[in-house]
Parts: sequence; structure tokens; C-alpha cells
Amino acid sequence: MTFGDGSKKQGAFVLAAKGLTPGKLRGLQRISNPNGTLTMLALDQNNSVIDMAGKALRRAGEDRDPTYEEVVEAKLDLMRGLAPAASGVLIDPYYGAWSAVASGAIPPHKGLLLRLERTKYQMSPKGAPMATIEPGWGVEKAKRMGADAIKFLAQFEPTEPETADANLAMVERVYEECRKHDLLLLLEAVAFPFGGETKKDDSFLDRKAETVIETARILSRFCDVYKAEFPGTLDRESDQQLEDNLTALDAVSERPWVLLSAGVDYDQYRDQVEMALRAGASGVLGGRAFWKEYFLQDDAPSRAAFLADVALKRIADVDAQVRAEGSPWFSRYGFTQEDLESVRAVEGWHFRYPGA
Repeated sequence: MTFGDGSKKQGAFVLAAKGLTPGKLRGLQRISNPNGTLTMLALDQNNSVIDMAGKALRRAGEDRDPTYEEVVEAKLDLMRGLAPAASGVLIDPYYGAWSAVASGAIPPHKGLLLRLERTKYQMSPKGAPMATIEPGWGVEKAKRMGADAIKFLAQFEPTEPETADANLAMVERVYEECRKHDLLLLLEAVAFPFGGETKKDDSFLDRKAETVIETARILSRFCDVYKAEFPGTLDRESDQQLEDNLTALDAVSERPWVLLSAGVDYDQYRDQVEMALRAGASGVLGGRAFWKEYFLQDDAPSRAAFLADVALKRIADVDAQVRAEGSPWFSRYGFTQEDLESVRAVEGWHFRYPGA
């Protein structure tokens, strides 16, 4: 007597050979849509939230910064309002993680991504940003509290030798730590101005696309999902040039990649997302583009109305586009949905599964 059709192949070792070990595979399943695309919401910002909340208080006649409790409540309010339309939610450990889980603000069936890096960068002697981990926090703690994935951000500029080697070493360290704990790693890399320039200077904008593409070539192998900047600037470069840049980004990305929002306005982000999905992106991890006007509302009822109407619709619209046009994460690893459904582990696999 046999159960099932007896035709399933035993190929879990093939997944493991590509880095899709049980913990990482489960993490990908948890943060994804059913078809393998990714519509993720970023609420891990600290400095920008404090700044926006402080401006809102001053408009209301209170000349002060928000308290810890007020920042927590703002993040939970955003999460309750917007998480239903996302496949996963990214939150920081300092203000959000424990409160999000304890309060149920993040629904149990949504993927939980936790930020690893410190918001305030350590700076090199010449003023370039160095990737650092949040004090008192780490990969092991995130794993223990049930995170589905870690997100780590490293500002990276291949032509700036003072920080490139150090930040690459930190990325490799985090990648190995996530492998040790079998925890999914989502790596974010962003370009930065140096040598006295700003992000509005031609010198920075002229090299941004090349920086984004070269950074992906160097760093995307050290993660499980890669979070990329838009490689170029809308209205500064032609659509054809931007499409060529995105095609190049897709070609060098060794892992499935998603597009960050970098605080741009929603309409601009929507255009970027449309182009990125055509080029091969698996989805988005967007933040302020969806919700930053929350802090411009005059009172709690107005904020609630904004979340329920404008912000939720933004995420829902992007989610529909991601599901329809995004490349499933498993296709980047060389699998189809049917391949994954047919995988079986060999008897005794747990003896070879690494322990602490």
C-alpha cells in the first residue's frame, strides 16, 4: 500500500545547495504573496518618523520632540492601518518590534522583518558612513523572538575606498551570522554623497546608476533578497536609459530583488515600481511613499481617515501590480512553484541539519 501518487522526487538537497535551507525557505514563504512576489511595508524608520512627528507637534503649538511612547503609538497606528495590504512588515527593534507583536498590530499571518542596523551611522574619520548594528541587538535575538527575516542596510560606494572594504566586511559578517541561525537576510544598499557633495549635486546624480548597479554586482550574493535603489533619476534621464539601467541591475543581481522607495512621493514611486517590475523585480519594500502624509493630518480622526483611504489604497494598488507583473522569488533561484511542491527531504535529514 502507498500513499499519494508515489511520483514526488526527493530533492531538498538541491534547495539547500542554493542556500534555501529550512529556516530561509520558511522566511521567504512567510514574507511573500502566495505567487512568490513580495509586497512589503517599511516602518523601521526612526529619525524620519521623529522628525515628521516633531513637526506635527510644533504645528499644533507644542515646541518639543515626540516622546518614546508617541513614536511607538504612531508606528503601531500605521501598522494596524496598512499591514493588511502587505505580505510582510519591516519594523525596528527599538520602538516597534516587541510592541508590534505583543499588541497584535502586525497580524500573525503577516511576515515579520526586523531591522538590524543602527539608525545613526558611525562615521569614518573623513565623514563617510560606516555600517553598524543597533546596540543591544543582533541576529540571534531576532531569531529568538520569531523574526521571519532580518533587514540590514549598508551605505555603499565602490569608488570610496575608505568605507567600501569595511562595509563589505560587515555585510559578509551579517550574512554568515544569518546563515548560522538559518534566518533570512534582506540586504539593502544605498549610495551616499562624499567629498563635500550632496545628493542633489550633479557629481552624485551622474554616478548614481553606475553605483547602484556595481553595488548590486558586489553585494547581492551576500543575502537572500536584495533591496535596491532605483538606478537613476526620473525626469533627468530618458525612459530608455532608465530601462537600460534597470535591465543591467537585474542582470547582476544574484538574488531576487525588490525596490525601495527612499522617501519619494507616491506618484514617482509608482512610476519607478512599474519600470522595475518590467525589468525583473520581485516586488517592493516601500515606506514613506505610502504613508508620509500621515503626519500632515491635523488630528487622530484625520490620520485614521488617511490610512483607511489614501494610504491603504496606495499599497493595495501596488500590491495588485506586484502580484500581476513581479517575478516570483523562486524563479531567481531557478525553480518553479511546481518544483517546490515536489521537493521532499531524505530520511534522517535532521541529523545533518546544523545546530547551535
